[in-house]
Amino acid sequence: MPDVYKEFLKDSRRKAFDLIHREKIKFNISRYDNAVALGKQQYQNMELAKKRANILKRKSIQNLDKYLVEFEAAFTRRGGKVIWAADEKEATKEIVKILKKHEVKLVVKSKSMVTEEIELNHVLEKNKIRSVETDLGEYIVQIAGERPYHIVTPAMHKSKEDIAELFHKLQGTPPDSTPEFLTNHVRHVLRKEFVEAGAGITGANFLIADTGSVALTENEGNGLLSMAWPKIHIAITGIEKIIPSINDLALFWPLLSTHGTGQHMTVYNSIINGPRKEKESDGPEEMYVVLLDNGRSKILEQIEQRQALWCIRCGACLNGCPVYKNIGGHSYGTTYSGPIGSVITPFFKGFREYNHLSFASSLCGKCTDVCPVKIPLHELLLLNRNESVKQKVTSAKWRMIAFGSKQVFLHRWMMNFGSSGMKNMFMRTFVKGMWGSNRNVPVIAKNNFNQMWKEKHPKN
Repeated sequence: MPDVYKEFLKDSRRKAFDLIHREKIKFNISRYDNAVALGKQQYQNMELAKKRANILKRKSIQNLDKYLVEFEAAFTRRGGKVIWAADEKEATKEIVKILKKHEVKLVVKSKSMVTEEIELNHVLEKNKIRSVETDLGEYIVQIAGERPYHIVTPAMHKSKEDIAELFHKLQGTPPDSTPEFLTNHVRHVLRKEFVEAGAGITGANFLIADTGSVALTENEGNGLLSMAWPKIHIAITGIEKIIPSINDLALFWPLLSTHGTGQHMTVYNSIINGPRKEKESDGPEEMYVVLLDNGRSKILEQIEQRQALWCIRCGACLNGCPVYKNIGGHSYGTTYSGPIGSVITPFFKGFREYNHLSFASSLCGKCTDVCPVKIPLHELLLLNRNESVKQKVTSAKWRMIAFGSKQVFLHRWMMNFGSSGMKNMFMRTFVKGMWGSNRNVPVIAKNNFNQMWKEKHPKN
């Protein structure tokens, strides 16, 4: 049993029975649900918008090579520089090289899950470059020494009291500080960092092929300051973020904001075309876009699972998932948690270590239902399970149980064999341990369905 699987079981059990943790998640997700329900009212036909987004993302991924080359050509024409990175080592190596070339000692960073994926902050720290998260939620988890809990809401697992206590302990703010007070406090702290930073690092919500632009959406203005104030701007993004045309933003931006936070549109929406031009008053002197593969090509090779690359990182599937609501984001032990993380992580990090995530699902289909680009997530989880069997990365014990179950279900006489008392004794003796210490072993009825059917329909 891989260590990550053992840790997953341990953390999941601890979080699932932590009633305080569950109360916080329940409260925060309920606020999200209410906001999204209101946000969706802006759509006359939500299903049509989702179908259009589905078609566009399908087109983008099927023609990924064409659109990425088109993006690079348009972006470089405006003075930008594109770096192609096969994996996280190449990406971090190139970023560190740029920062050292310009003697950067301080980096301000807006919210980016890709930078979490490549553990950029850790790499910069090793190279004596200080990196400061400027998104409020990311800043909270950074000073707490934690990883983001959620794709969209990094500090979802903390109450306002938890956050007040954290700032009081680390930065000397009053212990009963309100969210408004702490927001102003962080704004004051970060202004100095923005002024002194030698480089700004952002992610990208979308890459626009026809104009060679980076589209960035946010609510706090920290992304704008991160890219407009420092002399160097580095945008890091997965290759799957490409969309064909700038006109497509009219569809994708509202869908992302509605499903991500319940807003009609987020507060700040920026389209960045490259470094500052001669007559422009702000913006970086140099701009780089790092296009990261890091396992995405492995997903692209899969006929069905490549649909996961349509994801626009709204976080809706996490908020709808009953498993996520019980075990929380940190239990997954990965950058991307919830249903979408369970689909893509085995391809990023290997099926041998992470195939268990695809089994950590009730397959209720809620994730598929809420996805704004209609990714059939619960079906992809089933395909991942099948892939785990094909690669023989499941345990010998699990394969033996699956084989035995298959034989029983294929042969009626095996299902009918033995009395209910014998079957219940078997369940208590051999199944109880696998069923879990916190669950009651099902009791098998005296008469099975086959016997009851024959009694009610003797002529059949």
